[in-house]
Amino acid sequence: MSDLDQLTQSLARNLKRWRGERGFTLDALAARSGVSRGMIIQIEQARTNPSVGTTVKLADALGVSIATLLDYEQGPQVRLVPPDQAVRMWSTPAGSSTTLLVGTDARGPLELWAWTLLPGEESVSDPHPDDTVELLHVSAGELTLVVDGKPHAVPAGTSATFEANVPHTYRNDGAETVEMTMAVSVPPAR
Repeated sequence: MSDLDQLTQSLARNLKRWRGERGFTLDALAARSGVSRGMIIQIEQARTNPSVGTTVKLADALGVSIATLLDYEQGPQVRLVPPDQAVRMWSTPAGSSTTLLVGTDARGPLELWAWTLLPGEESVSDPHPDDTVELLHVSAGELTLVVDGKPHAVPAGTSATFEANVPHTYRNDGAETVEMTMAVSVPPAR
């Protein structure tokens, strides 16, 4: 695949994704961007390579950078939040506290899960619907989070978020039991 073909495919995938995340119909994005509905359809189907000006209009209308809209290296987004980057929101002298571990802008149904994963065990998941986001926090052990074939070490105290529309696996490669809390944000039915 040529660089141009890869860029066209990436733009098609990212435009559709960001339009979906923003909840914009084709008509709404056309009105916001000044780009015709027909051109947006052609771009999302990777049937055209739009001008830089058209791409900038679409990125501006979606509220993302042109680099984000064109990024084909990124793949499924996985963001790890080490313990020192979690945000302490409230605390008392006695020791009570709340800490924002990780967040996302996803809309729709939200599920909260408690996980225990014994050494050598794993749980494999098929891709979820587009725009499904998972957030997790490991409280004990070290989770190996595999997203679209790429492993990520998530040690105790670390949080992560990723787009779950690709195959993913929760695996315990260590000798200690993994304890984690996970939230799943499912897109609303359309």
